[in-house]
Amino acid sequence: MSKIVVLGSGISGHTAACFLRKYLAKNHQITVISPAKKYNWIPSNVWVGVGDMKPEQVLFDLEPIYKKANIEYINAKATKIYPEGSNNIASPFVVVEEIASKSEKIIEYDYLINATGPKLNFDATEGLGPSKNSQSICSATHAVQAWENLSSQIKEMKAGKNKTIVIGIGHGMATCQGAAFEYLFNVESKLKREGVRERAKIIYMTNEYELGDFGMGGMHLKYGGYIVHSKTFTESLFAEREIFWIKRAHPIKIDKNKIEYETLDGAFHEQEFDFAMLIPPFAGVGLKAFNKNGEDITSSLFLPNGFMKVDGNYNPKPYSEWDAEDWPKTLQNPTYKNIFAIGIAFAPPHPISKPMQTPNKTTISPTAPRTGMPSAMMGKAVAQSIANLIKGKNKPLHTASMAKLGAACVASTGTGLFSGTAVSITVYPIVPDFKRFPEYGRDLKYTFGEIGLAGHWIKLLLHYAFIYKAKQKPFWYIIPE
Repeated sequence: MSKIVVLGSGISGHTAACFLRKYLAKNHQITVISPAKKYNWIPSNVWVGVGDMKPEQVLFDLEPIYKKANIEYINAKATKIYPEGSNNIASPFVVVEEIASKSEKIIEYDYLINATGPKLNFDATEGLGPSKNSQSICSATHAVQAWENLSSQIKEMKAGKNKTIVIGIGHGMATCQGAAFEYLFNVESKLKREGVRERAKIIYMTNEYELGDFGMGGMHLKYGGYIVHSKTFTESLFAEREIFWIKRAHPIKIDKNKIEYETLDGAFHEQEFDFAMLIPPFAGVGLKAFNKNGEDITSSLFLPNGFMKVDGNYNPKPYSEWDAEDWPKTLQNPTYKNIFAIGIAFAPPHPISKPMQTPNKTTISPTAPRTGMPSAMMGKAVAQSIANLIKGKNKPLHTASMAKLGAACVASTGTGLFSGTAVSITVYPIVPDFKRFPEYGRDLKYTFGEIGLAGHWIKLLLHYAFIYKAKQKPFWYIIPE
């Protein structure tokens, strides 16, 4: 019997655990350790954040799902990894702190999957976050609060007041521009439906060098029969909807109604607001690692940002020498072969967008996105790899390199069958590969943009399909990642 421990129950961890249970006989023990008691389909938090969905439509209890699937679930936070065991315990193990009792517990493993996701690093910017002066949609709870604040602004607009709404990122090295982009269009649509759009000035604040970078270095895409750059595509969307933008920005301080920020030219500015939703930067959750003698080896498993090293090329080199082959393929730790990291928990070898600094040495450049579809694909690939290792199959490990994976961003507004619309962008591969695709770095057959009702239908369908899949309903596994 093998013991597989999965740290985290988000998209990547939940996917890995469910597929492991499908691939392995019941005598193999699968344990999910997570501080979250509920699964959150995070892509639909944008709809919660504008009042178009209730939180219960994006959340469900994990324990009954795991119990039915014969997966052990421990409501706890992992704090330490002992990949060599200790002088007292021969097997490798993790130390966890149970949420209810706050007591420590040791969980032994044969294989470990780190799918802890990110720490939402609101502290990186003074005043950032829902407990301070800005809103977030990074969790269902945050999204509920964002809607409460936004709805109060709408009431005041209906009473004749003008408002300034700022949506975007809360730090010069934040990622998830796609989530801010989607929320931006949902808010703009909501204001139209509420009849107050003319009373709102909407501003998009981003650390992107140009709009449409999305932390992927921008892209050329097919749109309306033409090849256009994502900068042109995005700017036209904003201009058509009278949305203003501030790019190349690093928020320094968020006051109650004011953002202080630095721009790439080294200048300092202020932007007043009545409502601000700003995505925080991500960091690792702070796991520590120790060897058999109890010596701290955290730096051998993790980068300084807290993300776990896997099979990527982490050797420093100039931007001009970055290569698609630098990106991890098997997501396996190079030192401890029974440890894998997936989703946001793995350490990218470098950003995808070119890093840039102000004359004041402030980095203003988006970090690499790795949420949603790529996270699920990584979860499935690692589950397949571990299953093969346990079964003794003499096969190479399965791969899920972001230089070989595609992704889709569907910014859909509204949740009705005929009342919504969407801006849809697909990209393949996520990490540009100029060796395979010399002209644009990506395959234009699969990199395109569309606007219309069809994309909205797809996003709505995917919401219900992925909730169905995550609940492990009959034939859940045939729904693609």
